[in-house]
Amino acid sequence: MNPVTGLSLGRIAIGAAALSSPTLTTRLLRLDGAANPQLPYLLRMFGSREVALGAVTLLAPAAARRNVVAAGIAVDLADAVAGVMAARDGHVTRPTGAFLTAPALGAVAAGIAGWRA
Repeated sequence: MNPVTGLSLGRIAIGAAALSSPTLTTRLLRLDGAANPQLPYLLRMFGSREVALGAVTLLAPAAARRNVVAAGIAVDLADAVAGVMAARDGHVTRPTGAFLTAPALGAVAAGIAGWRA
Protein backbone atom coordinates (compact mmCIF):
# COMPACT_ATOMS: atom_id res chain seq x y z
CA MET A 1 0.00 0.00 0.00
CA ASN A 2 1.21 3.49 -0.80
CA PRO A 3 2.38 5.21 2.44
CA VAL A 4 0.13 8.20 1.79
CA THR A 5 -2.94 5.99 1.38
CA GLY A 6 -2.10 4.08 4.56
CA LEU A 7 -1.47 7.30 6.46
CA SER A 8 -4.74 8.80 5.19
CA LEU A 9 -6.75 5.75 6.22
CA GLY A 10 -5.02 5.80 9.61
CA ARG A 11 -5.92 9.47 10.03
CA ILE A 12 -9.56 8.73 9.28
CA ALA A 13 -9.65 5.80 11.73
CA ILE A 14 -7.98 7.73 14.56
CA GLY A 15 -10.12 10.78 13.88
CA ALA A 16 -13.32 8.75 13.86
CA ALA A 17 -12.34 7.17 17.18
CA ALA A 18 -11.67 10.59 18.71
CA LEU A 19 -14.97 11.93 17.41
CA SER A 20 -17.10 8.98 18.45
CA SER A 21 -15.45 8.09 21.77
CA PRO A 22 -13.25 10.83 23.17
CA THR A 23 -13.23 9.19 26.62
CA LEU A 24 -11.78 5.97 25.23
CA THR A 25 -9.33 7.94 23.09
CA THR A 26 -8.23 9.84 26.20
CA ARG A 27 -7.33 6.56 27.90
CA LEU A 28 -5.61 5.18 24.79
CA LEU A 29 -3.48 8.33 24.55
CA ARG A 30 -2.59 8.03 28.26
CA LEU A 31 -4.11 11.42 29.08
CA ASP A 32 -5.80 12.34 32.36
CA GLY A 33 -9.42 12.92 31.41
CA ALA A 34 -10.55 13.29 35.02
CA ALA A 35 -8.22 16.24 35.54
CA ASN A 36 -9.14 17.77 32.16
CA PRO A 37 -12.92 17.92 31.69
CA GLN A 38 -12.48 19.89 28.45
CA LEU A 39 -10.41 17.11 26.89
CA PRO A 40 -13.33 15.46 25.03
CA TYR A 41 -13.99 18.76 23.26
CA LEU A 42 -10.34 19.08 22.20
CA LEU A 43 -10.17 15.45 21.10
CA ARG A 44 -13.23 15.93 18.93
CA MET A 45 -11.56 18.97 17.34
CA PHE A 46 -8.46 16.83 16.75
CA GLY A 47 -10.65 14.04 15.36
CA SER A 48 -12.42 16.27 12.88
CA ARG A 49 -9.06 17.60 11.68
CA GLU A 50 -7.71 14.09 11.18
CA VAL A 51 -10.79 12.86 9.31
CA ALA A 52 -10.78 15.95 7.09
CA LEU A 53 -7.06 15.74 6.32
CA GLY A 54 -7.26 12.03 5.58
CA ALA A 55 -10.29 12.40 3.32
CA VAL A 56 -8.91 15.43 1.47
CA THR A 57 -5.66 13.58 0.83
CA LEU A 58 -7.46 10.55 -0.57
CA LEU A 59 -9.78 12.67 -2.72
CA ALA A 60 -7.22 15.20 -3.97
CA PRO A 61 -6.50 15.14 -7.69
CA ALA A 62 -2.97 14.02 -8.53
CA ALA A 63 -1.84 17.58 -9.27
CA ALA A 64 -2.86 18.80 -5.81
CA ARG A 65 -2.10 15.68 -3.77
CA ARG A 66 1.57 16.56 -3.28
CA ASN A 67 0.61 19.88 -1.67
CA VAL A 68 -1.97 18.22 0.58
CA VAL A 69 0.63 15.67 1.68
CA ALA A 70 3.03 18.54 2.48
CA ALA A 71 0.34 20.13 4.65
CA GLY A 72 -0.13 16.81 6.44
CA ILE A 73 3.62 16.57 7.08
CA ALA A 74 3.54 20.05 8.62
CA VAL A 75 0.58 19.13 10.85
CA ASP A 76 2.27 15.91 11.98
CA LEU A 77 5.51 17.75 12.70
CA ALA A 78 3.57 20.26 14.80
CA ASP A 79 1.96 17.34 16.67
CA ALA A 80 5.41 15.89 17.38
CA VAL A 81 6.64 19.24 18.71
CA ALA A 82 3.51 19.47 20.87
CA GLY A 83 4.28 16.06 22.37
CA VAL A 84 7.85 17.06 23.19
CA MET A 85 6.71 20.38 24.68
CA ALA A 86 4.01 18.71 26.77
CA ALA A 87 6.61 16.43 28.34
CA ARG A 88 9.13 19.24 28.74
CA ASP A 89 6.57 21.48 30.45
CA GLY A 90 5.38 18.69 32.75
CA HIS A 91 1.87 18.49 31.31
CA VAL A 92 2.41 14.79 30.64
CA THR A 93 5.04 12.38 31.89
CA ARG A 94 8.11 11.85 29.75
CA PRO A 95 7.02 8.32 28.76
CA THR A 96 3.60 9.67 27.74
CA GLY A 97 5.27 12.50 25.82
CA ALA A 98 7.37 9.94 23.96
CA PHE A 99 4.25 7.82 23.38
CA LEU A 100 2.47 10.83 21.85
CA THR A 101 5.48 12.01 19.84
CA ALA A 102 6.48 8.70 18.25
CA PRO A 103 3.37 8.21 16.06
CA ALA A 104 3.54 11.83 14.92
CA LEU A 105 7.16 11.33 13.85
CA GLY A 106 6.15 8.08 12.14
CA ALA A 107 3.47 9.97 10.26
CA VAL A 108 6.05 12.58 9.22
CA ALA A 109 8.27 9.80 7.89
CA ALA A 110 5.38 8.14 6.04
CA GLY A 111 4.32 11.48 4.62
CA ILE A 112 7.83 12.23 3.39
CA ALA A 113 8.11 8.75 1.85
CA GLY A 114 4.81 9.23 0.05
CA TRP A 115 5.64 12.78 -0.96
CA ARG A 116 8.86 11.61 -2.59
CA ALA A 117 7.14 8.76 -4.46
